[in-house]
Amino acid sequence: MIRPFSSLVLCAVLLLSTSPTSARYIPVDDKTFTVEQIVESVILVYGTRPGLEHIRRNGVERGKIIRVGAQGTPEEANYERRFVRGENLEKDKVRLDQKLASMEYSLVYGDGKLFGIINGAAFTPRQDAASNFISQHHHSIDSLLRYKECASTITLVGKEQQKGLELYVVDLVDKEKRQTRYYISTRSLRVLWLEYEDAPASGGAPVKDTRKFLDYRLVQQTLVPYHSVLLEDGRQTQETHINTITFGAKFDESIFNRPEA
Repeated sequence: MIRPFSSLVLCAVLLLSTSPTSARYIPVDDKTFTVEQIVESVILVYGTRPGLEHIRRNGVERGKIIRVGAQGTPEEANYERRFVRGENLEKDKVRLDQKLASMEYSLVYGDGKLFGIINGAAFTPRQDAASNFISQHHHSIDSLLRYKECASTITLVGKEQQKGLELYVVDLVDKEKRQTRYYISTRSLRVLWLEYEDAPASGGAPVKDTRKFLDYRLVQQTLVPYHSVLLEDGRQTQETHINTITFGAKFDESIFNRPEA
């Protein structure tokens, strides 16, 4: 019988993590994998730790964001996202330029801080916009792929079956005690969706956010979902489509600097 790809990857991780004298093939049916073996296998599938660090050291992503307001009215924006990978998520640099029908503005993240730019001048983003940006940066697939670099703690909740899918369920808690739950296909070892709770900027009960990842494609030997959907308490509020993404792109890093007053 041919074993599923995910089983072969997990077995490969077991072999790599075992000393040469005791290395042996452990059938997946005879082994309960640890959370480290599962997540390290996910990293291997997405492009390997050295590969992700080298290939994704910086990049340019362009696409479309569709946001749905409380009244159900969609608002579409074209975006360009440029980034430089840091030692961990806190040290990443990210610039998100957005062009709506009525205006253009940028959000820039660096050194764990966020500011906005409009018409060449810096401004302080609304609290809800800033919170959403920071949340989506830290509650992400990247947080799982870089859990060691970020000194995060991972825990295997167990295995589940939902809608005919068999899933590994993994919890991640970062140094700031932010918790993200990942639902990972046992067959492909891809993250299919993640969940976390976000406290509204205006106060009140926490909102349960769910981000689904679709249309996975291979980009420069790394795996990227080209389509994602964000739901807040079960209501779709955002949809993102990537048009193009290029890792290793060259650009002037002064774009991350705050404009002088």
